[in-house]
Amino acid sequence: MQTGTVKFFNETKGFGFVVDDASGQEIFLHVTGLNGVKVRENDRVEFETVEGRKGLNAVNVKRI
Repeated sequence: MQTGTVKFFNETKGFGFVVDDASGQEIFLHVTGLNGVKVRENDRVEFETVEGRKGLNAVNVKRI
């Protein structure tokens, strides 16, 4: 599992970005990757990544 920090998440639109601790890369986060977990800006999270249409997507996101 990778770890990172939620940079931005718009609950109304259902998406945001996580900054990966190891690479510093911003990774797209869609509400479907949260599995019912609510996240806010600056939350610490664990996640996995999958290749999406426009790059990496964070999935199986859990707050830590």
